Amino acid sequence: MSSVHRISREQVIYAMSRDNPPVLTVDSGERLLFETCDCFQDQIVSEDTPFEGVDWARINPATGPVFVRGAEPGDVLAVDIEHIEVGERAVMVTAPGLGILGDRFTEASIRSMAIEGGQVLMPGGIRLPLRPMIGVIGTAPAGEPVSCGTPDAHGGNMDCKLISAGHTLYLPVQVPGALLALGDLHAAMGDGEVSVCGLEVAGEVRVRLRVIKPEAGKPWPLPLLSTPSHAYTLGSAVQLDEAALLASRQMVDLLTQHGRMSEVDAVNLMSIAGNLQICQIVDPKKTCRFEMPQALLQQLGIAL
Repeated sequence: MSSVHRISREQVIYAMSRDNPPVLTVDSGERLLFETCDCFQDQIVSEDTPFEGVDWARINPATGPVFVRGAEPGDVLAVDIEHIEVGERAVMVTAPGLGILGDRFTEASIRSMAIEGGQVLMPGGIRLPLRPMIGVIGTAPAGEPVSCGTPDAHGGNMDCKLISAGHTLYLPVQVPGALLALGDLHAAMGDGEVSVCGLEVAGEVRVRLRVIKPEAGKPWPLPLLSTPSHAYTLGSAVQLDEAALLASRQMVDLLTQHGRMSEVDAVNLMSIAGNLQICQIVDPKKTCRFEMPQALLQQLGIAL
């Protein structure tokens, strides 16, 4: 394997911005290893940590950003996620007003859970298999800075459980160098993230970055996720219905602009063979994804 550039978890940002100075400059095709804090920036060290003492200005730090040579506005940054390694302990919180079920709680609770043997040990003797994924990953937006806690067209806090090892995330390049940053790992998380968090954990992520120059007149619908079996368009909006509509429209664009389909045929195919799914509904913007099988895309000449 070629050499890997390591980025310390000490080099974090709290908003994705074109004004963030890069901590590293790399070429397209290079590999990087991002060290990450958990979403609380490792402030919660045990279940006895006072919840009221957590500094919420330090939530969802992302390690980076990284400047990629040759990445110019209008390009696509492909992030090949090669490996995710999580720490030995994960934390979760519940509290009044947090998540979609915060009305059921009268006080805050912290749970700290050990990770061993590829499993998370939960209260009650429950063991769950690890499913590591990246909650926050994005490039710098061209406009105003966006908090790392908010997802949008640049990526960000999409909390999509499929952004995991062996998969490729395609992100827009809106500023020179792209300025990629990532963090907020989860040892496991379900669709919706209903409590407001998954199994929040520190860790390391190894990726390979590739700059793609799109064919003229054929922009990619981004963010876009590719797994060996399926492709997913991702949409984030304030209202869940809007996020669902955006993800669906992005898939129509992929099928019509890159797959030689009419809009009528694309929508019919999506209704038969696709799946509209929820990523998360607890962030300032909600995120949905639209799933289509790679086998169908290949029949249409779409190769991701």
